[in-house]
Amino acid sequence: MRRRIVTVSLLAALVGALLVLAPESPASAKSAYDSAYGFDRTWNAGLRLVRVDLGLKVTEKDDANGYLLFDYKSPESGQKPVAGSMEFIRGKDGSVRVVVQIAQMPGYHEQVLVDNLQRKLRTEYGDPPKKAPPPSAPKDAGPDSETPP
Repeated sequence: MRRRIVTVSLLAALVGALLVLAPESPASAKSAYDSAYGFDRTWNAGLRLVRVDLGLKVTEKDDANGYLLFDYKSPESGQKPVAGSMEFIRGKDGSVRVVVQIAQMPGYHEQVLVDNLQRKLRTEYGDPPKKAPPPSAPKDAGPDSETPP
């Protein structure tokens, strides 16, 4: 019994050491936000957030194809810029899905940008426009739907 406890303890220590020594893989998460403000408002707010509010360098932008590339700086990155992107995907219903990626940073950095964009849109444009309700189905005009006189 004592031998088994020692073996299990050594095995657990070995696994723990391997986890500590394993090389870290870069973060591959991304954060997204579904905006009801339409493409133009969402694109403009995203560009202003990155360029003006955060003071980041925009390295490439294309509003026709809906993407924005920028150099992201954070105290965690030692002020060394890392590549970041914001993608604006048009929905059929007029909404826009915004996907933020900063591959070399933990996912919460992306979420902070998404949260800031959402707050900026609400502050500058008010509550998002309400979606129109779907058209109601016509009532059945069959004999069962008639009311007696």
